[in-house]
Amino acid sequence: MTRSFPDNFIWGAATAAHQIEGNNLNSDWWQLEQLAADHGVQPSGDSLDSYHRYEEDMRLLADAGFGAYRFSIEWARIEPVPGAFSRAELAHYRRMIETAQRLGLKPMVTLHHFTHPLWFEERGGWLGEGAVDAFKRYAEQACTILGGVEWVFTINEPNVVAFMHGGRRGDTQGKPFPENGVPDDEIGDVLIAAHRAAVSVVRAATGAKVGWTIGNQALTCIPGAEKKYAEVQYQWEDKYLEVSRDDDFIGVQSYTSQQVDEKGIIPHPPHPDNTLMGWAYRPDALGIAVRHTREVVGDDVPILITENGMATADDERRIAYTTGALTALRDAMDDGIDVRGYLHWSLLDNFEWGRWEPTFGLIAVDRETFERHPKPSLGWLGGIARNNAL
Repeated sequence: MTRSFPDNFIWGAATAAHQIEGNNLNSDWWQLEQLAADHGVQPSGDSLDSYHRYEEDMRLLADAGFGAYRFSIEWARIEPVPGAFSRAELAHYRRMIETAQRLGLKPMVTLHHFTHPLWFEERGGWLGEGAVDAFKRYAEQACTILGGVEWVFTINEPNVVAFMHGGRRGDTQGKPFPENGVPDDEIGDVLIAAHRAAVSVVRAATGAKVGWTIGNQALTCIPGAEKKYAEVQYQWEDKYLEVSRDDDFIGVQSYTSQQVDEKGIIPHPPHPDNTLMGWAYRPDALGIAVRHTREVVGDDVPILITENGMATADDERRIAYTTGALTALRDAMDDGIDVRGYLHWSLLDNFEWGRWEPTFGLIAVDRETFERHPKPSLGWLGGIARNNAL
């Protein structure tokens, strides 16, 4: 059975600067990679050299049939020292925007995707004095290159940022992520303030739609654990989703689902079907995430799927997973949920925040020669995009 999507539905793929560009020397993540090397954290290094090869990447996406490319611009490059902005780096990202437009891709720009300048970290990060003003100042400069961009994302997964940086307040034994816990509430409050400040800047300076993306957990409740479920759901997700009631859209990012019992989120048990991230194989999670998001933000805020995918070395499983996810998404849309587009994570097999082994990409990359090798899934999903139908 063919299932069509609405006219003007956006089909694309997503990346993040630090994960593909290479040699982001001035960021907090680059420093962490060096300091944590003895604890198994791998370096990003040259990464995929997409800083120089972005046109090739965009062309592969456009030629396959997609119409949009979500990418991030790197604060650590644009503002290498406080208050000093690099015109050359701003021009570089402007060229990326114009290249996407020339190739027929909607450029969808993220201002902050997990990384920030080292000087910002040394000042205390999001809990440092003037953090919100610093981000607002950066957003003002970013807006100078956003002409013609229709979609702008202020902060990628603020709930995950609050989790990661909350862990760094404690003892993480040199690891980039804490072993357990929930997003840091105080950091979350600052991120909300930073987001609202940036939204005002983007609206004043551009004609773009502006919002942010949430790392949706697709949590489900074990009977009898309703109180704990509500608590964890708010800490991980609803605190940030509620902010989006005032935005132009909300970005949903979904990969898997977990249950909550009286103690909290139940870890993923080992299973042969688990992904290379150790996550349960749950293509239905996207439908759960979209439905919950609509429950929180209401009917007036459009939803955009800004990340969805599977870490696997088996491309046939990637296609099967994505088929299931898109089926769950279309079911939710049939129930009246306003979804404007789907962006697959990721365009490329990239640096997965301390590891290279989890491969999410529609395109493989030889990290010695940087040669791109499109996978069957690129053509398969591109065909869906061309036909606007599953």
